Amino acid sequence: MLELWHLFLAFFIPGIVGYGGGPASIPLIEHEVVNRYGWMSTQEFGEVLALANALPGPIATKMAAFVGWEVAGVPGVIATLFATVGPSLAAMLLLMSVLLKYKDHPRMKKMTSYIQAPIAVLLGVLAFQFFVMSWEDAGMIQTLFIAIAALLLLEKFKVHPVIVIIGSLIYGAIFLS
Repeated sequence: MLELWHLFLAFFIPGIVGYGGGPASIPLIEHEVVNRYGWMSTQEFGEVLALANALPGPIATKMAAFVGWEVAGVPGVIATLFATVGPSLAAMLLLMSVLLKYKDHPRMKKMTSYIQAPIAVLLGVLAFQFFVMSWEDAGMIQTLFIAIAALLLLEKFKVHPVIVIIGSLIYGAIFLS
């Protein structure tokens, strides 16, 4: 049980003080895993880091899962993963509680209204880039067909967006492969 607590602390502390995410917390994790608890050598840690960088997803969570597994199996994985995502989860819950508490405050509404326009522009630019890429890869007819069909399904027939996306994926797999 003490080992699970040590696993938790080894990843919780870097999660709290490692401002900047995974890459910023790697030296802190190395200090805990290699120097403080001796679960790995520096060379083993380097190999795990290389493997974590090669796989998709956050580096710190992949390293946490590996170290947790090596030290204590499934309970170790649970302890290290919770310790890794715990600080961010706590911060998000705190921020959301503040946001919900002040959501009707005039300053909060004003701030939210200022954020909406840039987000809309960014999403519009992204949609346009996808449209151009689709136009170049699939051609004009296929692109227009999917776009018009999706628009009709979403706006006229009120089909759930997930169903439209899955339908578009199936259409692409059948007719555009």
